[in-house]
Amino acid sequence: MQYSPPFGTADLTNCERELIHLAGSTQPHGLLLVLRASDLQIVQATGNVGVLLGVPVQHLLERPLSVLGGDVEACLRMLLRAGELVEPLPLNCLSTCGPRARELEGMVHRIEGGALVLELEPVDGLDDSTSRPEMVTADSAALMDQLAVGVQRFNDASTVGLLADAVVKTVRDMTGYDRVMVYKFDPDGHGKIIAEARHPRLDSLLGQHYPASDIPQRARELYLRTRVRVLVDAAYVPAPLVPAHLALTGGELDMSLCYLRSMSPLHTQYLRNMGVTATLVVSLVREGRLWGLIAAHHYAPRNLRHAVRAAAELLGSVASTRIAAIENYAHAQVAVLVRQLEQRLIDATSTEGDWRQALFRNPRTLLQPLDATGAALFHDGEVLTTGEVPSTPELRALLQWVGNTHAGVPGAPFACSAVARTNPALASLTPVASGVLAVKLSTTRPDYLMWFRKEQLLTVTWAGDPTKLVIGNDPLELSPRRSFAAWSEIVRGTGAPWVGAEIALARAVGGALVDIIVQVQAVRLLVAEHQIAQTRATLHSSDEPVLISNAQGAALLSNQAFARLAGWPPAGLHDLHNLDSLATLFAEHDSVGRMLATLRDSRQPWRGELQLLRAGQEPLPVSVRAELVSGRDGAVLGFILIFTDLSEAKRTEAARQHLEQSLSLAAITQAGPRPDLRLPREHDEVIGAILTNASLAAMDIADAAVGPSVAPLLQELEAATERATTLYAQIRRSVGSGNSQGR
Repeated sequence: MQYSPPFGTADLTNCERELIHLAGSTQPHGLLLVLRASDLQIVQATGNVGVLLGVPVQHLLERPLSVLGGDVEACLRMLLRAGELVEPLPLNCLSTCGPRARELEGMVHRIEGGALVLELEPVDGLDDSTSRPEMVTADSAALMDQLAVGVQRFNDASTVGLLADAVVKTVRDMTGYDRVMVYKFDPDGHGKIIAEARHPRLDSLLGQHYPASDIPQRARELYLRTRVRVLVDAAYVPAPLVPAHLALTGGELDMSLCYLRSMSPLHTQYLRNMGVTATLVVSLVREGRLWGLIAAHHYAPRNLRHAVRAAAELLGSVASTRIAAIENYAHAQVAVLVRQLEQRLIDATSTEGDWRQALFRNPRTLLQPLDATGAALFHDGEVLTTGEVPSTPELRALLQWVGNTHAGVPGAPFACSAVARTNPALASLTPVASGVLAVKLSTTRPDYLMWFRKEQLLTVTWAGDPTKLVIGNDPLELSPRRSFAAWSEIVRGTGAPWVGAEIALARAVGGALVDIIVQVQAVRLLVAEHQIAQTRATLHSSDEPVLISNAQGAALLSNQAFARLAGWPPAGLHDLHNLDSLATLFAEHDSVGRMLATLRDSRQPWRGELQLLRAGQEPLPVSVRAELVSGRDGAVLGFILIFTDLSEAKRTEAARQHLEQSLSLAAITQAGPRPDLRLPREHDEVIGAILTNASLAAMDIADAAVGPSVAPLLQELEAATERATTLYAQIRRSVGSGNSQGR
């Protein structure tokens, strides 16, 4: 087992495993209390209680929460009646335990073992004006207007780049930080700044890359659990927990959900090396993974009222939803492109007898959508290429390596952005094929379509003095310049990573080619009986469920994929002897009979949805594509029926309908389903914009015809929308509470 250094003891060699959730201290602008749930007795507190409340920490320990006076206990008990507090909830209260009453705001949540963690900070900051950070307050009307404008900007963005620009502008307008950036992770975890809004005096960091090691895995996990993190002053002196260990558990306090939790000294040193004093970080999450971050920098101490933090989290949630919509819309566009490609290849097969030349006839349509610099097709022992590619011997060596490495099914992509690093024997490919994306086209032969990318060539222009971001000569000392140098070393000899949308496109193109190959082989079966053995093997092993009959309707072949779909043993035609008996396999007997008559008598293709009957199981929804095959003389040679399992599509439709019902309910109640968070029923621009954003996202996601399963994405969208409306309700309540009390 690898050693995990305690908080504050890590260096760059082991920071990936630093126990940052066991920080044992907080930032000093707020205080933290751990309460025994059964009687709300204070069992642990931060040592800065005397500074913030005017009473020594020992005055609070082992005493009930009522010792804080005011309405602190009453506010907490109200939240306890409202829910389990598994996620932090905000509260506003008044403490009278010190020399003067203090208005406090904060968060409370329950930890493992049942204890409660209460975090509080004075609304008016510290008494010492010299150490008081600038506080960004929440004016009700202005905050609502900024949220409405921001969400509308997000809805209007048609690309990730435009969305990122809208995000940085909106967050900077709302929070006033000197620099706001959107930081996107690539598939290997490295980051790139893709958008920036900054004060004119600052040098730009737009376009800079940083290695994955700059944000250790533990930190990424916490960014998923706590979506907003604020550092008020990078030069802070931590407030330690007293006592250091929690008597209720016998161990250290798990501070994963604590917004006041101290940050790793390595991280604060990194910021100080940049001259950064205060930060705000908002997580951008897609499909349960950290897609990127909204990162804000300020060059003086700076804090945010909780309503502003909640607004920042809401913007992050809405932006994440919009990212999913945009990227899934790209999947839908992939489907359009693939259908066009498929039609072109089918036409070429009919007129020229060979789809392969048509695939390479217009290199731009094959290379540009994947941002590839070259491509090669390996089929039937031949090699066809376009663009910049390795030599033929190098290509065959690459094919052998990919075939041995990739044990995928036809249509499944294989992606590698550093071929030479993975297989040094192929180092000669680096200049033109550092990266390879391949899709398998056959289960029986080494047939592949491959795309290539050149080695990344890095050029960095540092604004101003390039040495000013480097502090000292210690090679372990962090700075953006050193981080970029580390990233440059990491990506040397690699191509740009293949992103999800590109892999989805490759999968779709590969699937289309597999489908075309099945159709071509089926035609060959009908016109060339002497090739039937080879063709039958190809069709039987195909993942496309297919059934073929001759012109008289006698069934010639149903492949193993069709047998699996029908729930048959993999023995072959079962008792299906002709197309007329096909009707007995479906719930819609009469519809199938009419379809077959149309196919034979009218010579018209048929497409539709049917319910496939399976012994001992629920009927399976399938789409059926029935094609008539004619010879050159116009005579009917036979029929091809191709089946597709629609069960996943039906699940997606059910998820979409559930989401529509949820959005309709939210539109009626002006908030989520919780009665305590429902808002007045007057028109609310923010809620309307949030629901509009969710509806647009649902349409874009549901339109995606390729890529990952859509139903989980719709469920995630529903959860994100509920979270956004809940946060907005909390903001309204918090702002309304503050206004009603003159705060």
